[in-house]
Amino acid sequence: MTLLLREAIGDQLRRVRTDQGRTLREVSTDARVSLGYLSEVERGQKEASSELLASICVALEVEIGDVLRDVAGVMTPVSMVSPSDGVVEVIASQADGAAALAAA
Repeated sequence: MTLLLREAIGDQLRRVRTDQGRTLREVSTDARVSLGYLSEVERGQKEASSELLASICVALEVEIGDVLRDVAGVMTPVSMVSPSDGVVEVIASQADGAAALAAA
């Protein structure tokens, strides 16, 4: 199964928060977002707007660019095989290792 962008962003935000030893309640208060909504963002159930993502990053004292770079590293395909043999193999994400084959 392909990792969705909102899931990767949520995973990264949760990782940053837990590495800081902070609770959802602390971050939601600092970011001025409801506890339930922040929880849904972290679980990849809601897609954060750019404004909300910026507010969460400020609350976590982390640069939004750093979060997005880390997410990009997870979302980047691991390998691509040349279509010269008629098949392109792309691993959808490093996080779940799912592979998809598509005829060229």
